[in-house]
Amino acid sequence: MQNKLKQLEKKYSIDWRNEKAGNYFEVRGNPQLNKDSFNFSENGEYPYFTRTVLNNGVAGYVDYLDEEHKISGNSIAVGMLGMQFFYMERDFYAGQFTKTLFPRFEGLNRKNVDYFISLLNKHQVIYQGSLVRHFEKLFNETELKLPFTHDKLNLDYIEEFISTLEAERLATLEAERLATLEAYLKATGLKDVELSEAEAESLLSLETTGGVEWKQFPIIELFTVKNTHNILSRDIIKNSGKIPYLTASKENNSVGTYISYDESQIEEGNSIFIGGKTFVVTYQENDYFSNDSHNLALYFKDDKQRMLDNQLFFGTSIYKSLSHKYSWGDSISNKKIQTDNIKLPINSKGIPDYNLMNNIICATKKIVIKNVIEWLDERIEATKQVISK
Repeated sequence: MQNKLKQLEKKYSIDWRNEKAGNYFEVRGNPQLNKDSFNFSENGEYPYFTRTVLNNGVAGYVDYLDEEHKISGNSIAVGMLGMQFFYMERDFYAGQFTKTLFPRFEGLNRKNVDYFISLLNKHQVIYQGSLVRHFEKLFNETELKLPFTHDKLNLDYIEEFISTLEAERLATLEAERLATLEAYLKATGLKDVELSEAEAESLLSLETTGGVEWKQFPIIELFTVKNTHNILSRDIIKNSGKIPYLTASKENNSVGTYISYDESQIEEGNSIFIGGKTFVVTYQENDYFSNDSHNLALYFKDDKQRMLDNQLFFGTSIYKSLSHKYSWGDSISNKKIQTDNIKLPINSKGIPDYNLMNNIICATKKIVIKNVIEWLDERIEATKQVISK
């Protein structure tokens, strides 16, 4: 990385100088707008800047209020209590204990402003130790190390400098993530994606006419069906524990958060979960809490066959068999599912062919993992080339 930066300096013939910040930015007080005098707008055009350190210092957005309090954008807003510096690209309004730095030079923009902000943040402790009214004097005397070429501040160099650092950061982050994924695949044995003979034959049988015989089974013949408990979102504390809290969402396998709650309302895992109002079907390996009593928990009656791969097959079959039938306006229920059927492959004895189901799921997982590994290998090689350059 150091070699890249040295080459960049040489490219632009950089001459480093210590310059006073006051020569490059003008400190102005903001016309303070009391937040009790207006309402935030969901689609407001103008940011309202305060002394918060969150969300780039923006507490919310407002519609046009007046010219008197409006502050010009393409400037650096300062939250005076924490001495935080934030780039404001658009015109904005501001609350108390804020100031704004306006550039005395042409060319400040989104691409180069982070360089100046990073320099100012290095002096944050000095500014914090002062009274607010002394900030301007301290700021004006602050020395900033700036790049010049032929006695002119070189903004092109600054922009390429920032781009180089960002590219390196992203490449390093990508490499770390890829390494973590690769280690996970090795540790779990998932890098072995060679299909066994039985797995290959199971996929071939699906593609062959008459290769698999299917049969309709009443769901209640195979599963014990229960309504889940009803734990409202307003009654929980998000991220308060380790037990999944399920909703009827299809995102993240229906897990909304992890909570600690009344354990008498836990649903048993290793079961099929159906979001009652949305008909989202997922397999839940672990015990869980449920957000709605309309949701259903299905427990396969043959305990010996309540294995991961079989359960994944059951869940897929339930969804394929019934998703055309249920919707938000006509949702599934415990009463309705009593007369529903599920289609499963059967063996010569006319019972569910669990070996076939297991092999199909195993083969499918290996094919998916193989695609991930091929993508991973390509990304690792591409990342190595980026870093080497």
